[in-house]
Amino acid sequence: MDQNYLSSIKKQFEYYKSLGERTFVQLEDSELFWQYNDASNSIAIIVNHLYGNMKSRWTDFLTSDGEKEWRNRDLEFETVIKTREELLLKWNEGWVCLFGALDTINEDNFNAEVYIRNQAHTIVEAVNRQCAHYAYHIGQLVYVGRMIKGSDWESLTIPKGKSSHFNTTKFAKGKHGGHFTDDIK
Repeated sequence: MDQNYLSSIKKQFEYYKSLGERTFVQLEDSELFWQYNDASNSIAIIVNHLYGNMKSRWTDFLTSDGEKEWRNRDLEFETVIKTREELLLKWNEGWVCLFGALDTINEDNFNAEVYIRNQAHTIVEAVNRQCAHYAYHIGQLVYVGRMIKGSDWESLTIPKGKSSHFNTTKFAKGKHGGHFTDDIK
């Protein structure tokens, strides 16, 4: 089993989770439900989809198909979430399910196959697939937040026009261990 992989992927997921949460705190309650147009998704809709996907993919991760019969994916793209509290509850429940499933991976099952929509995946393939999917949607969520806030947006990574200062600071510290996400928080 590759413990480095599991540690690294957990940090990746934690990073993307933090980007979402750092977006939520910048927004007023009503802004979580703003849509550019009828065909676009609000932050609440994106969270509802992430929640549905996470619950489906990570519930019984090692023993049942990741596309659960009880999942209603189409409903995930409707305005289901009505309050900030409900949004945060679903957000956190999804992440708890994900991290709980990752904690079940061990030396005995690391080489097992898991299925998503009846397609076999190695553990690494399935986990990487979900990490990429969540990064995609959390990027959308952050972008919507940035559109809403405009010039009041507080950068989640390196502020615009500050790359040189950031790099000077980083290189002044010399080479060091750590994870790439430590650099941009």
